[in-house]
Amino acid sequence: MGKIIIFLGPPGAGKGTQSERLIKDYGFIQLSTGDILREAVKNGTELGKKAKQYMDAGQLVPDDIIIGIIKDKLDELKDENIIFDGFPRTIPQAEAFDEMLAKEGKEVDKVILFDVDDEEVVNRLSGRRIDPKTGKTYHIIYNPPPPEIEVIQRDDDKEDVIRKRLEVYHTQTKPLVDYYKKRGKLVVVNANNPPDDVYNQIKEVL
Repeated sequence: MGKIIIFLGPPGAGKGTQSERLIKDYGFIQLSTGDILREAVKNGTELGKKAKQYMDAGQLVPDDIIIGIIKDKLDELKDENIIFDGFPRTIPQAEAFDEMLAKEGKEVDKVILFDVDDEEVVNRLSGRRIDPKTGKTYHIIYNPPPPEIEVIQRDDDKEDVIRKRLEVYHTQTKPLVDYYKKRGKLVVVNANNPPDDVYNQIKEVL
């Protein structure tokens, strides 16, 4: 069985960037709940059909269905190294996930918390700009667009929206941090640092 790693951290902490590097260098597979759900719905699996009923009604898919869909996916990816990003979101999900893994004689290897200051997140995300024609992302400080390109700012990259997203994140994630800390699984990396430093911290952990 490969490793099972969970990434915790706010939007803009660099989880996507670091996942890409682990995928490229170590063959990790990144799974997000949204992708797995959409795939199950598209493939019309038994659980996918159940999930679709909730999604069509605009309701949250219950934890037991999400866990079931994740179990199917893990069975399919038996020996792969996996990064979960955005799952689990709540303590009940974390408990159900641990229980499901324990039945298979497995456990979460490490939970990596991307620790980053709120102000750093606001700077990173509020500076993002997008070229509407190509979808390419720029940053007004770190990676400015060429003068001839007209870029736009997405609504969810506006400062007030980012601060709201951060509030939600802190409320939701704090209990998970404590949960995994108690189980000795939590590793904190300083995500205020440049991406190369963060990557080296993660490699040491793994």
